[in-house]
Amino acid sequence: MAKVSATEKNKRREKLVDRFAAKRASLKAIVNDRSKPMDERFRAQLKLNELPRNSSKTRLRNRCEISGRPRGYYRKLKMSRIALRELGSQGLVPGLVKSSW
Repeated sequence: MAKVSATEKNKRREKLVDRFAAKRASLKAIVNDRSKPMDERFRAQLKLNELPRNSSKTRLRNRCEISGRPRGYYRKLKMSRIALRELGSQGLVPGLVKSSW
């Protein structure tokens, strides 16, 4: 199990990303638009810098829904390899058979 503080911090980041996504996207569009004047692009960049750092999508960490483990994460299943193996051994994942010999 991961530390509760680490998983809670990631949840706070997810909320911030959702809250500032539209504003961040519009500012980034202005910054990347070469047809706009340089001073307008610069002001948009300054406004973008004033947004909270944790509102950036790259700050999010993929974590297992069950254990909170950050490594060995399968995006399609939203869980770690260890949690997947345990659920597979119990027969709770359809179509998954854990091999053992």
